[in-house]
Amino acid sequence: MVLPSSFAAGSGRPPPIPGARWSPADAPVRPLLLWVRTGTAHVRLDDGPALHLQAGEGVWIPADGRTERAITTEPGTVAFPLCPHAGVGARVLPELTRFDVPGGWQDWLIQLFNLQVTPFSGRGYSPEAIEELLRRPGSRPPAPATVGRPPAPEAPATEERHPAPEGRHLTPEALAPPTMPRARGARTVAEELMRDPALDLTVERWAARVLSSARTLRRDFLADTGLTFERWRLHCRLGAAVEFLAAGYDVDQVAALVGFASRNGLTRAFKGRFGLTPHEFGREFSARPGTGGLTQRAAAARQTDDLIRMMRETDTPAAPEMLPPASTPSHTNDIHVLSWMYRGSGYLDIGDRRYERERGVATWIPAEMEHVTGLRENSVSLPLGNAGTADLHLTAPLQVRFSSAWDDYLMSCSISARSALRPDDHDPRHILDLFAEQAAAQRALSVPMPTDPRARAVALECLRRIGEPGGAQDPETDGTQDAEIHRAFRDETGMTLGRWRYAARMRIARDLLTGGAPPSAVARRIGYAHLPTFSAAFSRFHGLSPREYQEREAARGR
Repeated sequence: MVLPSSFAAGSGRPPPIPGARWSPADAPVRPLLLWVRTGTAHVRLDDGPALHLQAGEGVWIPADGRTERAITTEPGTVAFPLCPHAGVGARVLPELTRFDVPGGWQDWLIQLFNLQVTPFSGRGYSPEAIEELLRRPGSRPPAPATVGRPPAPEAPATEERHPAPEGRHLTPEALAPPTMPRARGARTVAEELMRDPALDLTVERWAARVLSSARTLRRDFLADTGLTFERWRLHCRLGAAVEFLAAGYDVDQVAALVGFASRNGLTRAFKGRFGLTPHEFGREFSARPGTGGLTQRAAAARQTDDLIRMMRETDTPAAPEMLPPASTPSHTNDIHVLSWMYRGSGYLDIGDRRYERERGVATWIPAEMEHVTGLRENSVSLPLGNAGTADLHLTAPLQVRFSSAWDDYLMSCSISARSALRPDDHDPRHILDLFAEQAAAQRALSVPMPTDPRARAVALECLRRIGEPGGAQDPETDGTQDAEIHRAFRDETGMTLGRWRYAARMRIARDLLTGGAPPSAVARRIGYAHLPTFSAAFSRFHGLSPREYQEREAARGR
């Protein structure tokens, strides 16, 4: 069943974009590319001079030899921090490099940011082709993982451990990504490594980044996945190696992309797990028809290659093509996730229901609900934030369409939510309030709307100003117009303007309360200066006090 997008475009103006500061949790481990879409950014490395970037400019910041990156943006600025794989560009761009971003590359860069801050899934090539290739005589499955197995000593970063050869046939599970841990800190580490397997941090440094201890991190990986941290990371790196080899990278490039210190280290680990060397795999895979295509991770690596090309070429290179259609496996989240369609269209499938995601639509995807999300060709979505089940009561997807006037502000929300570039007073919960107000205002549009152009303009202005001091009063009109507008409201909605405005405010209040906002905050948002006045008005309209209504809706959701 396809559920159409029946809501109207968002009303109101976006809030101002605050200035931001780069505040990473640890010392630089990746190169960084900063692209300024709008406004002004300032970059200083160690004690060097400041570099000032304007809209349309970017800077490449290598990881090696830098102990501090001071990055700030001025109010009104949207600047995307892009973190290519560790080691990428080290040989071709070893120094700080400033460059101009051609206009045709801008949406492509936004897409690249999305690929780097969301988990990778799905394959563009046929997994059956790889399974067939690796099922030849002499191939060997990996050593089975057993939950409760004592942790093995951590292997040096330069020489990855690999399981001993066993058996003769590779199981399909060997090609699947390793099981993701459930514990929050371990899952954060696992998602980082899935995005960039080349990150070479010790367990102690990883633990510090997620505010945990090395002992807890090791325990969580073993308990949740049946693998020690080192073995899990090895499986992650070898899975990525398969993708990069299938994408056409040579063995030396793959070794660097997935975190091996040498070609020989990758070859030993790869053969120990799959029964053939990376070179043999790449040669035989490329010789088979119908095995082309890129995984999202390999596509991101190819895009990084294109990025280096853009920065190095003196002429204006053509932007690469956008991504083909993509979708996630069926999965659940333990938190509500907010995703916004910046370009193109997509969909959200829950059971037999399909929710369309059109350009400008932001969708809250409920926690603990199995779903599939998808993007159509040349489409880009961005994550705007998350919410815990205690912060937001949500039993079905909630969608709102934002006009293009909100693009820059929503991009700044995505950057703050998914990178270390954020305002000093950043509150991850602010996106809840923003979305709740927009959703409530749009739901209020289901109150009968007048069709008379002047009366409709007055109705929309009431909705836009409903939370402002004095916003509860009638917009100013002259006597003749005032009478005509009131007549239009009575004839076309069955309500006087005053009654219509009261009904709209109470519907907004109802939706905000259902979303979990406290009554005092709801009163302020819809223009009431005093809680008792709001409570009395709400009780007259709904027959329940705000607190009673909220408790009833919470009980229904349990």
